[in-house]
Amino acid sequence: MFTGIIQAVGHVAAHEARGSDARLVIESGALGLGDVAIGDSTAVAGVCLTAVALDGTRFTADVSAETLRLTTLGALRAGDLVNLEKSLCLADRLGGHLVPGHVDGIGTIARVADDRASQRWTFDAPPALMRYIAVKGSICIDGTSLTVNSVEGATFGVTLIPHTLAVTTFGSRAAGDAVNLEVDLVARYVERLNSSCDRP
Repeated sequence: MFTGIIQAVGHVAAHEARGSDARLVIESGALGLGDVAIGDSTAVAGVCLTAVALDGTRFTADVSAETLRLTTLGALRAGDLVNLEKSLCLADRLGGHLVPGHVDGIGTIARVADDRASQRWTFDAPPALMRYIAVKGSICIDGTSLTVNSVEGATFGVTLIPHTLAVTTFGSRAAGDAVNLEVDLVARYVERLNSSCDRP
C-alpha cells in the first residue's frame, strides 16, 4: 500500500524483454534503498513492483505481461524518468490517499495551461474509468495522489502546484504523453457494494 506522495524521481537503468514478460532495473536516485529488502514493494510510476534484486542504488523487478499491457511500463526505455515511492509503514503519515499500486488503465495528457504559479492539466481517460472519477475526489496519476478539479465527458482536470512539478516527473511531461491511472479505492468498493445490493 502507498500514499501517492512521491519520494524521489529515478530512472530506468535497463529494460530487458523476457518472453512476454520484462525485467526492469531502476536507478532509485535520492530514494535510498538501505531499508529495502528483496521481496519489498516499491511503486514505479504508480505500479507496485517487487524487488527481486538489490545493487547499491538500483533495484530489479520482474513485470508480467498483464502489467505491461495495462500500464505504461512496457513503453519504458533506459533513461526514462519514473516516480518512486516505498510502501507505506503503519507509522507513516498518510499525506495523499490509500493507493494499492494496481493501475486501472492508461490515460493521455490532453492539455497543460498555466494558472498563475500553478498549472491546470487535463487528461483523457478510458470511458470505463470515468465513472469512478469525481470532482474533489482523489486519483493517482503515475503514482502521484492528486485532487480532481473538473470532470467532463471522458476528460478530467487537476491542478499541479510548483512543488509537485519540481519533485515528480510531471515537470518533464507534455501533452500527448501516456500516464498510468489508478482510481480511488473507495469508489471501486462502493460500486461493488451497489452491484451486490441490486441482486435479488
